[in-house]
Amino acid sequence: MPPITYEGIRNWDAIDPARHPFAWDADEEARLRALVRAWVPPVLSGIAGGFQGERWCESQVDAIIRDRYGIWAWGWNWCYRYGGPMSIWVSGPTSVTTPDETADRAVAALLEWREWLEGMARRFAELAPPPDASPEDRSWHLERACVRLVTHALDSWAEGGWQTQASIVLRWFLTATGMDRAEAGRAVERAIGGRFESWVTPGHLLIESVGEDLAVGLTGHAPYRDHRERAALEDLHDRC
Repeated sequence: MPPITYEGIRNWDAIDPARHPFAWDADEEARLRALVRAWVPPVLSGIAGGFQGERWCESQVDAIIRDRYGIWAWGWNWCYRYGGPMSIWVSGPTSVTTPDETADRAVAALLEWREWLEGMARRFAELAPPPDASPEDRSWHLERACVRLVTHALDSWAEGGWQTQASIVLRWFLTATGMDRAEAGRAVERAIGGRFESWVTPGHLLIESVGEDLAVGLTGHAPYRDHRERAALEDLHDRC
């Protein structure tokens, strides 16, 4: 399988679960388990062997999953240690053990990733500005969406590199609302501008500042501040 590029994963159309059906049943689960078990080395390399066998096994499992399900499945092993939201599969050296245990983890990790993507899609739909929103209302929706999505990345399992997840998710959100990918990338880069750092938790004011910069950059309008007239929208966004 060709390697996944950063440009490839920035494309929400390639990841959006609504565009990529996922047929899963007991037979499919059994088939994937069998495919994974076949690639687990009978003798693991361990520390003495530099975990070469375990890393090789993970690369084979990755190829199987992407070949079988498509590019949307690329994040099945995007572990929280490397900025991702996944918790079940950590890495080849720690997740490749016996054939049965390795197959269990691979299946659970794929399902965890699919569930996370479907949750993201619902979140995007809930946070998106209405099509008929005024520039001021659209600005508010975009600012709130940015704050919610960045906070979500912080609250996930992500450790080092969490800011990469936040950046990717913001790009996905903007393209999910119909924005051109290149434009979305520029907007997110302008708003974040290196202000988020790995292993550093930003303050709430910084996150809100990034959200406002994103909204103003896209609409030319500052988000309104009188939330009392829009309490229902506030409640909706607080639940997202």
